Amino acid sequence: MTKGILTAFALVALGGTAMAADLPSRKGPVLAPIAPIFTWTGFYVGVNAGVIFTDNDIRTSGNAANTIANVAANRRPPSLSNNDEGFTIGGQVGYNYQIGNIVIGAEADLAYTDLKSTARFTSTLNDPSTFRQDLEYLGTVRLRIGYALDRFLVYATGGVAYGDVTNSADFFSNAAGNPLAFTGSRSDVEVGYAVGGGVEYAFTNNLSLKAEYLYYDLGERNVVVNAVPGVGLNSYTSRFENNGHIVRAGLNYRFSTF
Repeated sequence: MTKGILTAFALVALGGTAMAADLPSRKGPVLAPIAPIFTWTGFYVGVNAGVIFTDNDIRTSGNAANTIANVAANRRPPSLSNNDEGFTIGGQVGYNYQIGNIVIGAEADLAYTDLKSTARFTSTLNDPSTFRQDLEYLGTVRLRIGYALDRFLVYATGGVAYGDVTNSADFFSNAAGNPLAFTGSRSDVEVGYAVGGGVEYAFTNNLSLKAEYLYYDLGERNVVVNAVPGVGLNSYTSRFENNGHIVRAGLNYRFSTF
C-alpha cells in the first residue's frame, strides 16, 4: 500500500510539471532599443568655401571747373562698371532650435577672400584712369529660419555684414609717359547687410552639408582723388559701390542634444 501511495504522488508531481510547462511565461516581452528622433536643435561649428562675384558701379564727378569739364568731355568716366570674381574660404558657428518642422537659429561666419578687382578706362585723348576694389575679408552675423523635412532643411537668412574694404583711383595724364596726375584711396572696415538662403542635409546625427547663396552690401563710399602737385590741378570724387554675391558649400559638425 505504501508503494501505491508513492506511485500516486509521483504521477501527480509529473502532471504538475507538465502543466507548468504549458502555462505562459511571467517574463515581460523583450523591448528593442528605440532610435533617438533626429532634431536640428543644438550648437554647431563648421567650414565653408566658394566663389564671390562683384557687380559694382563707380561714378566720378569733378570738384572744380576744370575737373567738371573733364568729366563732361569724358576724359574721366562719369560711370564705370567693375565686375570681377574670386574665391572665399572661412568658418562658421551657430545654434538651431527646432519647433515641429520649423527651425530657427543664428549664425556668425568669417571668411577670407582674394577679391582684388580692377576697372580701367582710357579716353579718346589717351587719358588712362584706373579704379581698384579689394575685399580682404567678409564676415556676417545672421538669423536663420527654415523648414525641416527630417534630415533635410531649407532656410532663409539675413543680418549684418562687415568687411575690410579698400577703394582707390589713379588718373594719369596724356603727356609723354602718362604720368600720374590724380590719386586717392580709402581703406576701412565697412558695415552693411547680407541676405540669402540655402539647403542643408544631415547625413549623420552630427555631420551636415550645406549649399548657400548670400548677397552682401557694404554700402557706397566716396574717395577724393586729389591732384599730384605739378601734374594735376584740383580734384575729383569717385563713389564706389561695395556689394556682391557669394555661392558656397559648407560642412557643419553638430553637437547632439540626445
